[in-house]
This record gives sequence, structure tokens and C-alpha cells, in this order.
Amino acid sequence: MAEPGKAPVLQAAGLRKEFGELIAVDDVSFDLPSGRSLAIVGESGSGKTTIARMIVGLERPTSGTITACGHDRSQPAHSTRDRRQRGREVQIVFQDPYTSLDPRQNAEATIDEVLKLHHGWPADRRRARTAELIDLVGLDTRQSRALPRSLSGGQRQRIAIARALAAQPDILILDESVAALDVSIQAQVLNLLADIRDQTHVSYILISHDLAVVRQLTDEAIVLHRGKVVERGPTAQVLDDPQHPYTQRLRASVPRPGWKPRRRGQPGTGEENGVP
Repeated sequence: MAEPGKAPVLQAAGLRKEFGELIAVDDVSFDLPSGRSLAIVGESGSGKTTIARMIVGLERPTSGTITACGHDRSQPAHSTRDRRQRGREVQIVFQDPYTSLDPRQNAEATIDEVLKLHHGWPADRRRARTAELIDLVGLDTRQSRALPRSLSGGQRQRIAIARALAAQPDILILDESVAALDVSIQAQVLNLLADIRDQTHVSYILISHDLAVVRQLTDEAIVLHRGKVVERGPTAQVLDDPQHPYTQRLRASVPRPGWKPRRRGQPGTGEENGVP
């Protein structure tokens, strides 16, 4: 993995992605320093997941460039060797771990498969590294040998994180990776991710609409609205003193302590007068 303090581990310049007449991403640029973390923030449909898919090679930019670990990653991989090299540079953890895990494999088999694919180590070394990764993400022996259907959402997400780390990537993309978890489990996984970054110096890109999650895990943030960057800067600055009206609306939409949702028909909702 890359050491902190070096040149940016990832650079995106002038990214644009068109789907027919729809412009999903429009002239987006950013750098990700080695060992640091960047949030890409926005509502559903803002283009943030499309950016993630372009970085890992699942979508091809209409224009613009992506440079990861010093290599141009703007074009699709042309060989198995190239795809594996990309996998050792960038990994992604999706929102739903259950659909991204093989239901027939336990955690040990899942991690071992990645180690065999990317490193080709002998069985004894793979077993030792598998045990290290399982311990790193806080799973016990019983959990590591259970099938995904027997585990909680938080435990499955820990397996997904361990699997991604098995490739020893320089960049880990977290695409709404804690959005589906209960708040208490979400906090555990976020703490785990912070500890992992301290131990491994992996760089994070966090794709999220949840400002509390963004604040806890990232150093810098960019805010997307309709495919364009409308604000950027240190995370604390962007969240505490937003300058763009869209960022201000995002911040204002976060429930504050003591907030309670009104019931249908309750005064103040408009529904008591027949307004939906």
C-alpha cells in the first residue's frame, strides 16, 4: 500500500459521463492524497455512484481522465493482467453486502479466493493472512466459517471489507457502505474503517448522502448537484460553513436533536387542510 505524504494516489480531471442525452457527470475533477479520505456527497441521482463506477472501471468516461497509482485508468482494461492490476490498486465495497457475497462461501473461503487470485501465495501463507484480515475486521472463528445467510448485515459488511482489503489496494471506495445498517452497527463499522486506515494507510473515497458519516470518516469533501461539483474543501468547513445553497439545503435537511416527525393530519403539515 502507498505511504502517506506522497503524490496523490488518485487524480480525476474533467470527468464527464453521458447516458444518451442525460449528462450524469459534468466536468468533475479532484485529487485523493495518499493515506487520506475524500467524501463525494450528494442526493440520489447526483452522479456520485457513476464516478465510483468510472474509477473502478465499470463505466467508461465520455471524456476526462482518471489516474490511479500513476497509471491512466480512463480506458477499459484490455487483458486479465490489467484487470488484476487495477484490482490491486482500487477496490470497492457496495451498499448491500449480501448481494455482493457468494452465498455458498464463508468468510475464510471468500478471502482465500482473493488472495489466490491477486497474490498466488501458497496455502499456509493464505491461511495466515486470512486469519489476520478476519481479526482486523473484528470477526470471530465461528462467524468466519458461517455462510452469509447466517450472519447479520454488519457482519456481512465486515466480510466485504476484509475481502476488499485482501487485494491490498491503495484505494478503497465505500459506496454507501453503511447506509443499510442500523445506527449502532453503523457506528461500529465506521470505527473499524477509521482503525483500518490508521493501520494500513489505505486511501478512502466515501460515496454518501449521510453527512454524519461523512464527518466521521473523511478529511476532504466535494458536493455534487446534478453531476457538477458545487462545493469543495475540508469536510468540517464544508459541513459547518456551507457556501453553496445546495449544500446549505443538504445540511438543513439533517434532523437535529429533539426533532420528531409530525403525524399525518397534525397541524403544521398542511394535511389537516387536505394538502398532501
